Amino acid sequence: MKRLLVIFYLALLSSFTIAQTDEGLLSLDRIFGSPEFRGQRTGGVEWLPDGNSYSTFSPSKKVKNGVDIFKINPKTGDTTVLVSAENLIPQDLKDPITIEEYSWSPDANKMIIFTNGKRVWRYNTKGDFWVLDLATKSLFQLGKTLPKSSLMFAKISPDGTKAAYVSNHNIYVENLANHEIKPITTNGSNTLINGTFDWVYEEEFDCRDGFRWSPDSKHIAYWQLDASGVRDFYMINNTDSLYSYIIPVQYPKAGQTLSACRVGVIGADGGETVWMKFQGDPRNNYIPRMEWAASSEELLIQYLNRLQNTNQVFLGNATTGELNNILTETDAAWLDPIDDVKWLDKGKTFTWISERSGWKHIYTISRDGKTVKPITSGNFDVMEIKLIDDVKGYVYYMASPDNTIQKYLYRIKLNGKGKPERLTPANFAGTNSYDISPNGTWATHNFTAVENPSESYLISLPDHKIVKQLVDNAKLKANYAKLKKLPVEFFKVTIEGNVDIDGMMIKPYNFDPTKKYPVLFYVYGEPASTTVNDRWGGSQYLWHLMLAQKGYIVITLDGRGTPAPKGREWRKSIYQKIGILNSSDQANAAIEVGKKFSFIDPSRYAIWGWSGGGSSTLNAMFRYPDIYKTGMAVAPVADIHLYDAIYQERYAGIPQQSPDSYTQGSPITFAQNLKGNLLIVHGTGDDNVHFQGTEKLINELIRYNKHFTMLAYPNRSHGIFEGKGTTMHLYTELTKYLLEHLEAGGK
Repeated sequence: MKRLLVIFYLALLSSFTIAQTDEGLLSLDRIFGSPEFRGQRTGGVEWLPDGNSYSTFSPSKKVKNGVDIFKINPKTGDTTVLVSAENLIPQDLKDPITIEEYSWSPDANKMIIFTNGKRVWRYNTKGDFWVLDLATKSLFQLGKTLPKSSLMFAKISPDGTKAAYVSNHNIYVENLANHEIKPITTNGSNTLINGTFDWVYEEEFDCRDGFRWSPDSKHIAYWQLDASGVRDFYMINNTDSLYSYIIPVQYPKAGQTLSACRVGVIGADGGETVWMKFQGDPRNNYIPRMEWAASSEELLIQYLNRLQNTNQVFLGNATTGELNNILTETDAAWLDPIDDVKWLDKGKTFTWISERSGWKHIYTISRDGKTVKPITSGNFDVMEIKLIDDVKGYVYYMASPDNTIQKYLYRIKLNGKGKPERLTPANFAGTNSYDISPNGTWATHNFTAVENPSESYLISLPDHKIVKQLVDNAKLKANYAKLKKLPVEFFKVTIEGNVDIDGMMIKPYNFDPTKKYPVLFYVYGEPASTTVNDRWGGSQYLWHLMLAQKGYIVITLDGRGTPAPKGREWRKSIYQKIGILNSSDQANAAIEVGKKFSFIDPSRYAIWGWSGGGSSTLNAMFRYPDIYKTGMAVAPVADIHLYDAIYQERYAGIPQQSPDSYTQGSPITFAQNLKGNLLIVHGTGDDNVHFQGTEKLINELIRYNKHFTMLAYPNRSHGIFEGKGTTMHLYTELTKYLLEHLEAGGK
């Protein structure tokens, strides 16, 4: 009998590890191990400041490993060499600089090149910067006397005479004429952070670049964080040396001490910093956004309380530090920092986004805050602002009033008069994104749909005429077209309370409506992301399609609390109910799915997810053990007490004030209810969702004698991608576990 089982599982394993001979069937090797389904991206397009042309690059025919950068006029198609590969070879070196990123100075006379990037938590924001003067073709390295690959966020001053950057938590200014380097802050340390941010600001407020040149180039406004009161969380590396070593991360967990944050203004030549005179405990407030307020005399600063339900907007005097509170937004749940603030009418008004009407809309606000005028209105959400063109008097934004799983470009007059114009043509039904030129005349347009890999175009605006196609992904589309599949289906189910839940379904290619099929639910379920989207899903979608080919129906559902453009109430009903409301919506929708579709077998339900989706998977398995028979939780937050303060307090409140929302919102509280098959996957080097939570969950499952399977990836971060073969191994194990624990196929 044992020998027969071994033969069975070997055959099972070979079905997805050995390359398929049928080109219509997917395998893990085809998805993750070959370039067959890798798409092209629109790369290297950078609009020049006047918006009348853009730059791009292509491999040099003369210099090995070099690129030439071209200036292209989209109106005429004229192409000129802006920078040749020879110009990018430093003196005394043979090879050109490898360009990882590049940008232009405000006057477009200088090119700033980023190279030798090093990862700082999630992104390569630390490296070397070079400047190429287009007039003289001189190439020089910034911060040459500072440690290699230590510079961050290099920016040239508006007048083009200086550059500023951060190195080792201090801000430096370099004279571009004589290359004199001067530190304008000198007290930076591991815990005193100038010009950039700590881990949690970066993760949860998307704050990285922490300084701003004044319009007159005479001053720099910057953030300073004092993390000395923040406790280190220690990760341990057991595999990369003979003896283990610890990796400390300044990580404020929910309810614990935060970094003290302040904003100040200092002269470009150094001197004393003028600190803004905020009231209250700097360790219990946040400063997530700061910009110069259309002058070199004042700053516009957003100041959030610790609960993140009050955003005070201040004008800060750059000379005295005095603050004037011109606007205060409040919400019973939470508020997000506002991006895309632009000054209009020579600094008399600025643009703002608010949910005060119950929907996310664009407003203009007078400089004194006394006059608030809506630009957009109606029962829909503005998803994103793409451009505010104050010269022509329009704001371009993304929205989808008729279908919340799609995304289109609209524009409306800045004065709010007239009806919005949808600029995206009807033949681009799906998800669209744009990079619009500064003058609003041109754009790169990316289009994708659930079964349509991305296409990119250069277009004119506002007529949306295609100038040329940049990316067609024809090879990827041809390979995808050969696969055995049925069309992906979108649907809705209605749960208690008359709540409509969006869903997406992938069926087996040989689907028989007279049979009943098992379902794998893919879930996220938290406020950071949606899963039901009309856009190409890449390798993860292809993996789901592969599972459908093996006999599963794959479904994903978006319940309340996900950031769908369905209004404030939809998004914020999860406040202090995270883990509770979202898991309930998923479970109730799963029940309704079983009722709605006769071909679904409710006795064969599995669920999987990553990060917040891993948490949702645990909640499903523990709270609704009679619904879900198998779960695969990757990098889950098992106990929300252990997650970072900004994220968790935003949605659950402060644990000392709202203890029940933390206890009832944590999957670990209900671990004793586990009945089905559970696989837990986690990287031990996860600086985001700490392995600690999974270890605590393991102890709880052991306490109640619950069977489970555990897979740990040594030193891998939250994405579990580091190390050769990691991604292939992970998806191999997920596939194997599902096949072994949930019978595939209709019956």
